[in-house]
Amino acid sequence: MQKLYCRLSVAMALGIISAPSFATNGDQMLGVTAMQWGMAGAHTAAPQDAATVLTNPAGLADLSMQEFRADFGFGILNPPRKVNNLESDSDYYLMPAGALAYRPNEKLTLGMGMAGLSGMGVDFPDTQPAPGFQSIVTTKQFYKIAPGFGYQVNDKLAVGAALNIDYQSLALATPMFQLPQNQVYGFGATFGLTYKPNPRFTIGASYTTKQEMDEFKWNTTAGTYGMTLDAPPIFSVGLAFKPMPGLLIEADIKHIAFSDVLDKVAFKTPAGMGQMNFGWEDQTVFAIGVQKQVNPKTTVRAGFNYGESPIGPEDVDSNIGSLAVTEAHLTLGLTRQLGQRLFTSLSYAHAFHNEVTSSSGSGNKIELEQNVVNLQMSYRF
Repeated sequence: MQKLYCRLSVAMALGIISAPSFATNGDQMLGVTAMQWGMAGAHTAAPQDAATVLTNPAGLADLSMQEFRADFGFGILNPPRKVNNLESDSDYYLMPAGALAYRPNEKLTLGMGMAGLSGMGVDFPDTQPAPGFQSIVTTKQFYKIAPGFGYQVNDKLAVGAALNIDYQSLALATPMFQLPQNQVYGFGATFGLTYKPNPRFTIGASYTTKQEMDEFKWNTTAGTYGMTLDAPPIFSVGLAFKPMPGLLIEADIKHIAFSDVLDKVAFKTPAGMGQMNFGWEDQTVFAIGVQKQVNPKTTVRAGFNYGESPIGPEDVDSNIGSLAVTEAHLTLGLTRQLGQRLFTSLSYAHAFHNEVTSSSGSGNKIELEQNVVNLQMSYRF
């Protein structure tokens, strides 16, 4: 029985490593800034701000600006979650984001963005009804810096690309081992385009490659542990429609290839090389957002986002403590002009409660809901 508890502890610990943070589509955020969050992640075809360099760099060429634009802000995440009806003690997390864009001529726009794309962690004093305390405490952070460009090929077509410079840190404490905070770096790229067949419609597409990360290595008194946690490739397409001045409607479809990075993950321990079968499936996300300018200084937004959990009942036992099960999201947003060149934006997103129970007969259950508030300041000329 003690060996069974040990195996469960290891599975729970490693399952939490793959959990999302700052995120609600699996381990991916709906957006980066308040403007993107307000559209529920529907921003591939119609760029909201300079942070498009992180999602579809071609959007830089279509930004509302003459020469320069800056968008900076932060979000606060509140993710009530439970494992087997036991609550985590950590409840609030900070999400920074910022981006700059510069247009040296009418064809070329340069940009650079930075955002915390995942992180957070958990603090469970216990995770099992078994005797003793199977506590798990972890912190995980994933940041991306993306210098890129958008180029206006002609009146209808724009293309863009960005280099992804990634930073990831992780610390983990379980009943089996304690792995101190460590960090690794990685790289990837994002490519995109936008096409306007007529003034009312815009088609957008973007592709983010797999983010190839270095291997985490922890040297402990028991020996060396190691694991590589890459980020998944993402393909997005969007259609934006402007039926009248001041009104924008956009619908996006996004494919996140979680199976490339979180199906089976190699894990090095002092006893040798093993493999964790997390079993994450690819996720298809549907997002729709509406933006309406109600007067010259005020714009409002609303959106809905849905993606089926990448963790199914058959994989709950391998993902005890994982938070990647939210599916439906409702978002609201507001932008207010404060001066001739200064704007502020606010958004609120709610990920509705969802729970997944193991189909193995173990009775294990993971559940989560989320509330996210974002504040943004924008300056352009």
